[in-house]
This record gives sequence, C-alpha cells and structure tokens, in this order.
Amino acid sequence: MEKPSQNPARGLPAPPPLGAAALPPGTYEGQVVLVTGGGSGLGKAIAAEFARLGADVVIASRRAQQLKAARDELAAVPGAGRVTAAVCDIRDPERVAEVFDAAQAAVGLPDVLVNNAAANFPSPAEDLTPGGWRAVVDITLTGTWFMTREFGRRHLEAGTPGSIVNIGASYAWTGGPGFAHSAAAKAGVKNLVETLAVEWGPYGIQINGLVPGLFPHPDLPEAITAGLDGGPGGEAGGGPGGGLDARQPALRVGAPRELGWAATFLASPYARFITGHTLVVDGANWQRRTVVNPEVTPLRTQLRRGPFTP
Repeated sequence: MEKPSQNPARGLPAPPPLGAAALPPGTYEGQVVLVTGGGSGLGKAIAAEFARLGADVVIASRRAQQLKAARDELAAVPGAGRVTAAVCDIRDPERVAEVFDAAQAAVGLPDVLVNNAAANFPSPAEDLTPGGWRAVVDITLTGTWFMTREFGRRHLEAGTPGSIVNIGASYAWTGGPGFAHSAAAKAGVKNLVETLAVEWGPYGIQINGLVPGLFPHPDLPEAITAGLDGGPGGEAGGGPGGGLDARQPALRVGAPRELGWAATFLASPYARFITGHTLVVDGANWQRRTVVNPEVTPLRTQLRRGPFTP
C-alpha cells in the first residue's frame, strides 16, 4: 500500500493586509504617542499603526529632512490624528527635555513612549574602538534611559498613568557575536523594563519590551544588509522561498506592520496588566537550534576581516 505523501512545509500564514488594525478603530483617540527613531524603518512602521488607531503622533530623529518626509507620510494614514516631528539627539538630556516641552505645547504630554532609536554596526569585539563602543551604547542604552527618565518624571509630577515600549533585541538573552556593543546595550534596555515595571507600577506607569525578528525594509543600514545572504527579502506572506524566507522557522520574514500591531497592543488599555515583560516577534527564529551544530566559522572570517593586528 502506498504511503500518503507528507504535507509540504508552508510556514506561518501571511499577515492581514497593510491598513488592517489589530485593535478597535479609535483606540488611541485623544492619546499622544512619542516614537524615537520614528522617521524611518521600523520606528515609522510602529508610528503608522498608532496613527491608524487615532493617536496624535510625535516622531523624533536626528535627521530633519527624513522627519519631514515621514511626518507627511504619517499624516496621510487613514484615521491619523495630529502628526508632529522633532529633531532630537537622545544622547543629550537637555535636548530630550526640549522635545517633551515641544510635544506638550503642540499636542500634549505623551501618554505613550516608544524607545525605538538605536545604533548598530557589525564588528569583531577586538576591533571595536572606544568611539565605536560609545556611539552605540550612548544612543541605544543611555539615550533610551534619558527618554524614559524624562517621560517618567513628567508623569510622576502630573500624577498621570503612562506606557513605555522599549525596542530590544534577542541577543540581550543569548549574546551577540559581532555585536558586543549592541548586545550589551540591549541587555541594559531589557533590564530597565524589568526594573522600572516594579518601581513605577504603583504610579500607573507600565513598561514593556518588544523584540523584532527579521523585518526587511528599505531603511536597513548597508552594514547590516551586507551580512544578509541575498540582501533583504520581500514582503512577508510570499510563502516559503529561497534566501531569507528559507532561513526562518516561519518560512517567511516579518512585515513591519506586524511589529506595529504588537506595539499598539502592549501600550493599549487591553494590556494594562502586562508590565515588565519582553515580547519577541520573530516567528521563533531566536529559538532555532539544529540537531548537530554546523562547523564553527570564526567571526573575523564571517565578516571577511583579515587577521587581527593591533
């Protein structure tokens, strides 16, 4: 008797189309959402989903021209409230305070803060310069802390509740060869989630983490895309194919809107009892293991670096 053929692997289903919303329309009407790094990439995608649900959105970034284009794009999202932009270097606490002042004057004290801004580049640990280390840690960890501190202090003074979402990375748990600076910084960001959830919970301030998997988008830095075989993959939902899709347990990469849906949920009234938690949205990729590990290729070889020379 002939055995029935096994079902072919199909991967996780495609997400709903762009423009769909995970929460009821108007969930964020009357709410102000501040997104750092909101002028491009995943920050802009997250801001778009808050805007779609009626939020007044403030996007902050260091690049004025990029911010203007993003502001116009977000203002055109159906259902969006007011959209404003602020140039900000989050490494400067005085500038951070000025951004909150500007946001309050324009649309009100932010009810939600999304700490998305970060810096990164691949490097063997031994090649990292003091300047390179500081550039990543100062933006990713210290800048996140300055934004979080300003948000918390203003809500504590006003006696109002608030919600913070910190964008993290899975190598905060596992370590990140080639990204020692970023992995150390993201571990600090994750710890802030767990520490401040306890400290600020009594005052009505919740804080959670959100870890993205592979979400290809046009704004990925060249230094990162160069390390992805075949470059960024296409839009999620195309089914299992070659390249990046085949390297994910889901047999597809993520669509940026999927990260936006997760962020809007974590900061919403429907998640008020969730705090101190870090949610990973990556199709289980960070948990992937093989029965037999592949041969070890030294990091310098992977990055096409020659032998180390001081």
